[in-house]
Amino acid sequence: MNRKAFGVGVIDFFSGCGGTSAGLRKAGLKIVLGIDNDPDAGYSFAANFPESQMLRRDVRYLETAAINDAIMAANEPFLLFSACAPCQPFSKQRRGRRAQDPRANLLSQFTRFIRRYRPEYILVENVPGFQSLSADQGPFAKFQKALTDMKYEVDTGVVDCRHYGVPQQRNRLILLASALGPIRIPPGTFSPDKPHASFATVRDWIGHLPPIVAGETHPVVPLHRAAGLSSLNLQRIRATPEGGGREHWPRRLLAQCHRGGYDGHIDVYSRLSWDGSAPGLTTRCISFSNGRFGHPDQDRALSVREAALIQTFPLDFHFIGSLNSMARQIGNAVPVLLAEAIGAAVLKHAAKRYRARQVWHPSRSTVQET
Repeated sequence: MNRKAFGVGVIDFFSGCGGTSAGLRKAGLKIVLGIDNDPDAGYSFAANFPESQMLRRDVRYLETAAINDAIMAANEPFLLFSACAPCQPFSKQRRGRRAQDPRANLLSQFTRFIRRYRPEYILVENVPGFQSLSADQGPFAKFQKALTDMKYEVDTGVVDCRHYGVPQQRNRLILLASALGPIRIPPGTFSPDKPHASFATVRDWIGHLPPIVAGETHPVVPLHRAAGLSSLNLQRIRATPEGGGREHWPRRLLAQCHRGGYDGHIDVYSRLSWDGSAPGLTTRCISFSNGRFGHPDQDRALSVREAALIQTFPLDFHFIGSLNSMARQIGNAVPVLLAEAIGAAVLKHAAKRYRARQVWHPSRSTVQET
């Protein structure tokens, strides 16, 4: 393949609506192709990346040749394959059902494409529990072995998204690999060794948005739209102070299970704190009854736009689908600022190799100097 002057093209597997791609594009990489079998997410991706192609297909049934034309058309000297597969098989709530979930083997499908095209860079993101699923023989261990067998240098680690400017307590497993020599996951701007750096807050990211009520859509701010609340849940949220939860309610407002002494699911029916971090957003991040997703002082849950901002999507990022579909897309996404930091590290690494005239020859076992 005769690729052009310096640049990094991205094939985004399991792209969802495009959180990873948004961050990588912001860092200066070129988004070539998104692949996802969720129709709404695919439409959202296409709306936000008109310069790119989109395949609304299930990777498990996709031939490797299907992405060849997009790679050839991009004509970039370096390629990055990104795979942020659905994380639900590895979540804490699904521990007893992981092995039976067909999504648990998606990395083996991703490996098929790596073997054929041998991209210079590989990025994988998932929940921390992913690497501990059958630690020696699980999908993550097998994937790492496949990469090292193909002579990739691999770095893995669990990162706290707050260290990258994300106003959210979200820990993620990152794998970053290169065929052009050692590469490292970039350290965060706000990290433990920088004790005087403060984390971004909920206020920093959504405090500027105009108020709305439950069930309302703001007439000017795109997708600043909140789900409605039942009469009972409206009473509950009115009884909940900023940062608080059901511990502040009168007994008559408690769910029957909580009246009986059940103390699990402590974050449901709770409000965010203005000057703290949000919890990790889930696919139900606009529902007051499904987590600490109540607005800090307005009597409603987060709007679609607020949830997207907490995931550090830009204000003009568009989402397509129902309220529940948009929430699912946002909750499944990689925070944009995290992806941007990784993209900047990849671009810096690639620039150095390009200046050294290093070329990756997939048919050989090492990088050759030209």
